[in-house]
Amino acid sequence: MLAAVAAGSVLLRVDAIYGAGIYAGGVFGPMQGSAITYHSHLPYHHLTVRSREHSSTARGKLVRMAPTIEKLSAVTFRVANMTESVRFYRDVLGMKLLYGGEGTSFSSLRSENLQSAILNLEQGEPMTRWGRLIFHVTDVDALWTHLKESGFNPDTPRDASWGERFFHMPDPDGHELSFARPLP
Repeated sequence: MLAAVAAGSVLLRVDAIYGAGIYAGGVFGPMQGSAITYHSHLPYHHLTVRSREHSSTARGKLVRMAPTIEKLSAVTFRVANMTESVRFYRDVLGMKLLYGGEGTSFSSLRSENLQSAILNLEQGEPMTRWGRLIFHVTDVDALWTHLKESGFNPDTPRDASWGERFFHMPDPDGHELSFARPLP
């Protein structure tokens, strides 16, 4: 596990933690029976924390925990026409423009849910047939009707064996989109 620890005004990198604890207020300290070694000679200032309670065969070995993905932050589509794409995602699908806009080479949009991933649009040659972007929506059938009335031709909504109602539709550049909602 790699972690950053502030000690005074110096940011330290922690290579391994054995029996270490993080206390309220963000103060780092060892739990009983642990030792902290500060390595100032390394390229980054390092702290190595080892538990004295481990067996002699485990003592002195550094074990790194694999990092985990917290959430999907953003997806980027290349688009041929930024104006058309921004209008589609903002005006037709109701996404909020965060950065850029019509006439720019890069734009970012997100749903109203602040925890939602960001959709980036990058001016360039579109790359399609790579996969599918899936949006969870409040009402699959109402969105389908809205898109039909707006001149688009989405697939007919259907219930899936995995417990969602959904339909597919390409965006203006041919990226496959799916609009879904878990079944009650």
